[in-house]
Parts: sequence; C-alpha cells; structure tokens
Amino acid sequence: MTKPLGWGLVGASTIAHEWVIDAIRTVPGNEVVAVFSTDPARGARYAADHRIAKAHPSLSALLSDPGVEAVYISTTNDLHRDQTVAAAAARKHVLCEKPLALSTAEAREMIAACRAAGVVLATNHHLREASSHRKIRDLVRDGAVGVPRFAKIFHAGLLPAHLQGWRLRDPRTGPGAILDLTVHDVDTLRHILGAEPVEVVALTQRAGMASEEIEDGAMTLLRFDNGVVAQLHDAFTVPFARTGIEVHGSTGSIYARDVMTQRPIGEVVLRTAAGEQAIPFEPENMYVRTIRAFTRAAAGEGQPSCSGEDGFRALAAALAALQSARTGRRAAVEPA
Repeated sequence: MTKPLGWGLVGASTIAHEWVIDAIRTVPGNEVVAVFSTDPARGARYAADHRIAKAHPSLSALLSDPGVEAVYISTTNDLHRDQTVAAAAARKHVLCEKPLALSTAEAREMIAACRAAGVVLATNHHLREASSHRKIRDLVRDGAVGVPRFAKIFHAGLLPAHLQGWRLRDPRTGPGAILDLTVHDVDTLRHILGAEPVEVVALTQRAGMASEEIEDGAMTLLRFDNGVVAQLHDAFTVPFARTGIEVHGSTGSIYARDVMTQRPIGEVVLRTAAGEQAIPFEPENMYVRTIRAFTRAAAGEGQPSCSGEDGFRALAAALAALQSARTGRRAAVEPA
C-alpha cells in the first residue's frame, strides 16, 4: 500500500477544527499526524481533542518530524510568509490560508522558496471548488450569457462571535474585511471569468465592530482585463444579508444566491430571452475537493485547486483596494 501523506497543522485553528481536519481524513491517502501552536498548552489540548498523535512545541520540531510531508498553515496572516519559507526549506508541501501574505513582496518570496525547493504551494481559496461556482464558470465559458460585461458579489454577513478576535482587533495581523473577504471575491471572479483585475476603486466602512483602524465593511469596484466591471460588497456587520454572485452579459444573466459560504448550498439561475432556468448542480464539500487536488499535486499529478500564483493575484487586488480606500483614488493591481 502507498504510504499516506502525513500532514502537520501549523496553527491550532478554528477553520482546521471545523473543516480542514475532516477534509484531510476524508480523502484517501492522507493523515493528520501532528500539530504546532504558538501556545504549546493549546496545541496539546487541540491534539487530544482531535485525535492527533503529536503536538510539537515549536515549528522547527514539527518541520523536523519525518512523518510530516505537508503542512496546512492557518495562523494569523502576519506569520504566513516566515512559516511557508521555513516549510519549503524543510521540503514540506504547503497549503496556506488566504490571504497568502501581507504584501506582494512576501508572497513572491513564498512562491520562490517553494519553487526552489520543488514543493507544492497552494492557497486555500476553497470557494473556487464550490459546485455552484464551478457551474457558473462553466456557463460563462460556454457562452450562456454571451459576452460578460458586469459582475457582482455579495459577501456580507455577521461575523460569528467566536471569530471576532484578531480579525477585528490586532492591526499587525493584517485583519479586516478586505483581506478576509474581498480577497475571496477576487479569486472567485478570476476563476469564473478567466480574467485578471487591473484596477480598483474602494470605500471602506468602520461600523464599530472592529478597532478604529480596521475596516469591518467595504464596497469595491474592479475592472478586469476583459472589460468586465465588478462590484463587491463585503462586511462583518450585517446579520440579515444574503450572499450571492451575479454575472451579466450581452445575451443573458446568471443569478446565484447563498453561495459565498463554506457550506455546499445555494441556487443558480440563468435568465435569457428564453426565460429563467434553474441550473442544477451536485453539492460537494469544497474542502475535500481542495485536499484531493492538493494530494494529487504533491504526488506530481497536476496542479492544486488554487496555486501560490493564484493567491498572489487575489492578494494584489485586495491590497490595491486597501490603497484606494486610503488615498481616495483608483489603484492599479500589481501584475504577477
């Protein structure tokens, strides 16, 4: 039998607890073998709670573990660069949470380190593996709306109380709605449209959920290199908003509701001159699909769902949105 791919968790995180550990264990040929937390006591409790054999006291100890062949990094954003570079030096494959880093320079360093080490670097933009998103992408590519002209993403809601920590409180970690939500929207539209954002205009809001210097909501406009103009609404502060995606083209429009979520739910409707048509899709766990693609890539078979380069491009657009909000001007998106 082929030896399972051994995973080390870098960060005893909520997202690993709620989604990623189960996804790793669901995909045959994968095993969670160790965890590292910057709080060793938390790491030990986390290992016991999740039936993980080892809780390492340091990142170097985890990376020295011969049973660890891949790492899932879900620490705060400010730690992603150093932890990824260290993992690459130890010849470990890396699945890193979004945003990939806090600057494009950091992201470039991460990509270069993994490329030089010959290991896979993937960004956990899991939404591109949602069945609804893949169906919308297929409709657009098959010409169902004609020439795409406009798009919208609604990604506002109420941030659950158990997540209202560093995202709202600590400016050093790269928190806020743009790096947490807008970065997802950008990757979603890149995936659906097969196009790259080139310029951004953004306005942010501080409605009181976050500390004074951190935005808890944003409205962003993007122009893509294929001419599409997109509107993004992202917020942590609105409890009754519905999420969704719209793509409007020369001969049709797509309306997707309740699809900007970790759960495999929602609906997709195509509207054309022939009327409205509900588009069926088979719900799948998007984290399982992400791990499955990563596992194949680590074995030298294809690419991960979302590469380090993809993570760079989404980050670059989100950073341009932050720049625009600060300056009150349009901002160009740094090319890869």
